[in-house]
Amino acid sequence: MTATVKIGPHAVGPGERPFVVAEMSGNHNGDLDRALAIVDAVAASGAHALKLQTYRPDTITIDVDTPAFRISGGHELWGGENLYRLYEKAHTPYEWHAPIFERARQRGLTVFSSPFDPTAVELLEGLDAPAYKIASSELVDLPLIKLVASTGKPLVISTGMATVAEIDAAVRTAREGGAGGIILLACTASYPAPPADSNLRRIPVLADTFGVPVGLSDHTPGIGVPVASVALGACFIEKHVTLDRADGGVDSDFSLNPAELTALVVESERAFAALGGTVIGPTPAEREGLRFRRSLFVVEDVRAGDPVTTANVRSIRPAGGLPPAEIDKVVGRTFAADVAKGTPLSWDLI
Repeated sequence: MTATVKIGPHAVGPGERPFVVAEMSGNHNGDLDRALAIVDAVAASGAHALKLQTYRPDTITIDVDTPAFRISGGHELWGGENLYRLYEKAHTPYEWHAPIFERARQRGLTVFSSPFDPTAVELLEGLDAPAYKIASSELVDLPLIKLVASTGKPLVISTGMATVAEIDAAVRTAREGGAGGIILLACTASYPAPPADSNLRRIPVLADTFGVPVGLSDHTPGIGVPVASVALGACFIEKHVTLDRADGGVDSDFSLNPAELTALVVESERAFAALGGTVIGPTPAEREGLRFRRSLFVVEDVRAGDPVTTANVRSIRPAGGLPPAEIDKVVGRTFAADVAKGTPLSWDLI
């Protein structure tokens, strides 16, 4: 059975409303005040959590500028960028974490991060992070997963680019390492990601295969894909967020602005509410509608002995008369009494 995972005060799993996480990433553009403004905007949006990425350029790569350390020239956002320089621009300084965590908690947000090495785990443990995210590229770093799992906190593992065997190795490592729950995220690790590559039908497959809650880490434009994912069982939705895409920033092109984040929270909860159950039949909300189904009514004043015709008996709204399917059985009979226009037809009248 898929267990519910607790992240801060939030239960995440099947049957729970979608847990919406806003990823700040590098959209602070190197400005702590902007980072704190993003926190405030996330809190105002109604999202449940804020997530950071915790690394320094030299803990995620090294300062080398050979072709292996450059993003391919054709990349839509970062073509030709050197990895070290890109991470210099995008990283959130370690000394910013405490004020960001503090502001998030003051605003009622759950706040956690993706660590990329032991120094990040140490920093985040000192801040009492309630959970950890393993990024898609780090899913194959089993020693890192083992270290993070040893904290006993829940692990959220992004599965972009991963095979089933790689996901299995990561899940086994997390379980054996003592993780306090595991959530897998379907993910397409391209930036931005085409909606056609989202393959949302894998969400229930991941849930069935690994027996854990499954969500979506989404890099497509807009909110259509994550809202659709709720219908496939996604219970955790992560989207990058910025104050304004026009301000630029390394991830701004595939990030939501605050109004869009609010819409995601609202629409994902509507999608969840719409799932309902498997019962087929009228709902309580349809009771009034049942009164206005069609039925057979007398539509002209008639006298006893008059023949029943299609002119004086018709299928109309509301309900209350004989079913419309009985029309062939009543036409040609005669009325047994005087009947006023607007009377529902019943067998005793003919």
